[in-house]
Amino acid sequence: MKPAPAAGQNLTDRQRLSWLRLIRTDNVGPQTFRDLINRFGSAEAAIEALPDLARRGNAGTAIRAISVAEAEAELEQAERFGARFVALGEQAYPPLLRRISGAPPLLAVKGQTAVLGLPSISIVGARNASLSGIKIARKLAADFGRQGYAVVSGLARGIDAASHEATLDTGTVAMLAGGLDRPYPPENRNLCDAIAERGAIVSEMPFGWEPRARDFPRRNRLVAGASMALVVVEAARRSGSLISARYAADYGRLVFAVPGSPLDPRAAGTNGLIKDGAALVTEAADVLDALAPMSGVPAPSDDSFAEPPDFDAAPPPGDDDRSRVLEALGPSPVGIDELIRHTGVHPAQLFMILLELDLAGRLERHSGGAVSLVMDT
Repeated sequence: MKPAPAAGQNLTDRQRLSWLRLIRTDNVGPQTFRDLINRFGSAEAAIEALPDLARRGNAGTAIRAISVAEAEAELEQAERFGARFVALGEQAYPPLLRRISGAPPLLAVKGQTAVLGLPSISIVGARNASLSGIKIARKLAADFGRQGYAVVSGLARGIDAASHEATLDTGTVAMLAGGLDRPYPPENRNLCDAIAERGAIVSEMPFGWEPRARDFPRRNRLVAGASMALVVVEAARRSGSLISARYAADYGRLVFAVPGSPLDPRAAGTNGLIKDGAALVTEAADVLDALAPMSGVPAPSDDSFAEPPDFDAAPPPGDDDRSRVLEALGPSPVGIDELIRHTGVHPAQLFMILLELDLAGRLERHSGGAVSLVMDT
């Protein structure tokens, strides 16, 4: 059984194909992917184990990885599009992004991959931005770019688009909610093409994937995780930009907000962030001075695939073990350590039970490693 490649080591073509098959499997998200690799040592071995794992988790339907032909077709589609798949741990993978919980195992990337290695700052904000908001976003982005930082954003209307436009010549990265060939919104397609030519566009979604509402928060975690700091320029109280800010705080990134008029609803979210502890920013120096002690991007540790439990230290879980875990789980998130203490189940056994439930579509994972049971409706 071959172990997962170490950080900085490129996948073979066969491994890349297997990784793509596994991550495109129903109920296999980034964390489940890591757990499967940790347990079985390779994507190929994990794929073989999928049907039995899902059966033990009482999956309602059979689970299967996409076929070799389907995976080859997507790889060929990426090549025709001028893109490539970069794997977690490979040198071209964004160094800070690989350190977040739930980092995508594979990213589809088109453009200048060197920009992904630059120290970066994310800028997000309102789609219906005011003229003054757009002006300050452009000014901040341009100043960051002149100081050697790439600017990361989400290609949305308003603040995102202004930030990308201001940094086409210095380095900009667009994180997409849909497939690389399905940029959203459609009116930013020309901007997307310009970014792909001079910067980089990135997506974890399959080619041809039209973004849905729930895909944008997933995209926001990439925007937040790829940079050293996140700046919010205009955001209403209920805004996707605030989701990005929460992700950034969870990941230990610096969070900044541009203050606005209390009379403008587009400033309610940013003013709220400042009240809650985000740093106030009115000029690029506010951010750059805070980042100055951090000499570039921290060297990523070799933690792409954390050390799994010792599976030889305990027998495979039995039905009684599964019953105790299911009884302890509910709709409210609980920590793994809590589950171990409460149930008395060995960590290796709990690891396998959670993996079975996850593949069966019965487990929901939360930030901080907490889990909850998907309740029947």
